[in-house]
Amino acid sequence: MSPALVWSLLALALLIIAGLAAYALWLWRRVWHQQRRQTAAEQRHHEQLGGDLRILAGSLLDEQLPLIEGAIRIKVLMDNYDPQLSQDPRCAVFHQLYAATAHVPTHGDWKALDRRERQRYRSQFSELELQHKAAVRAASRWLLNDALIKNISP
Repeated sequence: MSPALVWSLLALALLIIAGLAAYALWLWRRVWHQQRRQTAAEQRHHEQLGGDLRILAGSLLDEQLPLIEGAIRIKVLMDNYDPQLSQDPRCAVFHQLYAATAHVPTHGDWKALDRRERQRYRSQFSELELQHKAAVRAASRWLLNDALIKNISP
């Protein structure tokens, strides 16, 4: 092989390597950009859930939201917001009410119930509210005043 051919092949190989390196760098930059976007989206979602939890807890305390419905919604949001916070013993009442009402039909199934069945469920709701009202209010107050303030970032 002539030296000119060797140098030409070497130069071609270096160009190919440089091109592949540039392409790899471009791909990595896309990955890093996507990771930053995903992190920002997760942060926005977390902040939105925290805001929703504040609204629900405040609405429960102001009695603008039915106790059972509010407790269920708070439990579900907390599970998505911060599973560790959701497992805090001070939030156990939300889990208890969720479990106690899990069998109750919702939406169209609720509307399909006859009047007596709906009344039976409403009676159960009233009993649960009387039993757990103080605990739900205390847990909601704790969420607003302590937990959600300390848990602002993921």
